[in-house]
Amino acid sequence: MAAAKLVILGGGESGVGAALLAKAKGYDVFLSDKSALTDAYRTRLQLAGIAFEEGQHTEERILMAAEVVKSPGIPGTVPLVQKLRAQGTPVISEIEFAARYTKAKLIGITGSNGKTTTTLLIYHLLKQAGLNVGLAGNVGDSFAAQVIDDTFDYFALELSSFQLDDMYETHLNVMVLLNITPDHLDRYGYNFQNYVNSKFRILQNAEPSDDFIYFAESRPIERELTRHNPAVHHLPISLETPVSEGGYLAGGLLQTKRRGKAFEIRQDETPLRGPHNAINMLAAVLAAQSVGVSNEALMEGLRTFENAAHRLEPAGTVAGIQFINDSKATNVDSVYYALSSMDAPVIWIAGGQDKGNDYSQLDELVGRKVKTLICLGIDNHKLLDYFGTKVPSIYETQTVQDAVAKGLTLGRPGDVVLLSPACASFDLFKNYEDRGNQFKAAVKNLLMSDE
Repeated sequence: MAAAKLVILGGGESGVGAALLAKAKGYDVFLSDKSALTDAYRTRLQLAGIAFEEGQHTEERILMAAEVVKSPGIPGTVPLVQKLRAQGTPVISEIEFAARYTKAKLIGITGSNGKTTTTLLIYHLLKQAGLNVGLAGNVGDSFAAQVIDDTFDYFALELSSFQLDDMYETHLNVMVLLNITPDHLDRYGYNFQNYVNSKFRILQNAEPSDDFIYFAESRPIERELTRHNPAVHHLPISLETPVSEGGYLAGGLLQTKRRGKAFEIRQDETPLRGPHNAINMLAAVLAAQSVGVSNEALMEGLRTFENAAHRLEPAGTVAGIQFINDSKATNVDSVYYALSSMDAPVIWIAGGQDKGNDYSQLDELVGRKVKTLICLGIDNHKLLDYFGTKVPSIYETQTVQDAVAKGLTLGRPGDVVLLSPACASFDLFKNYEDRGNQFKAAVKNLLMSDE
């Protein structure tokens, strides 16, 4: 009997991982990427004996597939994907494909903001507690590549809306939904409800014994739950109202309760600041409690956690001015959280590739905290038009080095220069990591010249 034909669209981390898993499971695999592959990924495919093409998509060969695993970066609206679906070929995500081949319990984390921090924290809490846990999804190594040997008992999976869109049968044992705010609307026909529907796909295979952890004061989540009451164990998180089960912040004290087991810690005993991080930590603690992590391990794990780079990351202090790298803040809601965490006057560096942003939710914070806006982008007209009358001064540049130097010139001791762009990075940078690394390097240069 001939092996089933599986095509992988996209040759990044998830695509190459899916190809390696498919090969290990006996599929007839072909990987196709419209761009050039990196040397490392090309070598991995060659060593595994996997057929591939780069710089093109050969439609005739792709349309012959029994199933297609699509990179989350490829929109479902592209003609090739539409042709596949029109002829009835299943198009799935790497997460969906890999989940078929693991015995591990799966903890899925989604939300417009805070996914990476919460996923890394859940992974850290479980690992600190001695559990055999893997990290995958939108962070870490390919889920599919890790499932080839399937050595983990648990996985913490960061799930973007794009990954959820191509998931159908995957069963998550613990589901975390942190928030839903407008993001990626260009991928959802500029219809917010389409994006909300995408995020709620995390619940599509929930069972009554599974845990659903969510921020109860996110209005879109609240609205959606009044329409659909999923049969799942609810663990809401609140910053306003005590909960019988779930998470609550009161007087700086983080408190959780799950099936009679309670835990608490003061937020100032942890490395994470701000109300948004209170939500992230409460969600992570509840997820860890779901798989039996003890209070002692939770306490130790929270105190020893180090957050991911590019998320409110201190980059250095020059002449009494603190520089903070929040390059991962690629939407307005992330900037809202960043500005909320600032206790000093802010010189705010923003800009890049706008994704349909509505800046109005920042009005009060910007009016109260921002003394200067530095626009870092090729096309800054939207930022200039919106904030032109709302901040005392605005400056435009197309280099991060100039933005950092200007921040130093305009700042006073005690001020903060905050890179929190609200936009994608692709106009001037490879990605948000590149943007953040260039920012840190520019600050480091200032530090060296200040010595």
